[in-house]
Amino acid sequence: MGGTFNPIHYGHLVTAQEALYQFGLDRVIFMPAGQPPHKQDKEILPPEERYLMTVIATASNPNFVVSRFEVDRKAPSYTVDTIKALKKEHGPETNLYFITGADAVWEILTWKDAEELSKLCTFIAATRPGYSLEKFKKLHVLPDDQPLPRGKPRVYVMEIPALAISSTDIRRRVREGHPISYLVPEGVANYIHKCRFWIDY
Repeated sequence: MGGTFNPIHYGHLVTAQEALYQFGLDRVIFMPAGQPPHKQDKEILPPEERYLMTVIATASNPNFVVSRFEVDRKAPSYTVDTIKALKKEHGPETNLYFITGADAVWEILTWKDAEELSKLCTFIAATRPGYSLEKFKKLHVLPDDQPLPRGKPRVYVMEIPALAISSTDIRRRVREGHPISYLVPEGVANYIHKCRFWIDY
């Protein structure tokens, strides 16, 4: 499960847990982006800070692990490079799934080396309040017994409980002095307040 995680919140955690359950996964690897090539927002915290918050948020779940792969990369992070590295680490027979939100799934076909990426992993598109996947389903979601056209990724749509939580809104609430309890894990909220993220940044 890749993401900026700026900050990680309960919406991310619910999505990961649902994917684990619905698709019978062995584990979910959280992959905080190092230098996100598609995001140049000045509000994005340094990679190490986002990595630490992700570790804090996932520490209590034995099926969640956090990778430093993209955080430690010096170059911009591209999904295709990460998936190739995971394939090499876990073996060619390992089935890899890329978990992403409904808003991001529209961008899949514009990503770097999208055709190669479609051969390396299967995508799980999680529903999110305010984003309709009906049009996407008609265009990109095919039955398992139907072969995929060249360069088209296999995508499954995953229904999750409606949690209208966003990292953008959490950052706004922090700047304006509003509470973020029950939007992020307690340890993450404490870390944000201790370091004065989005107030001093």
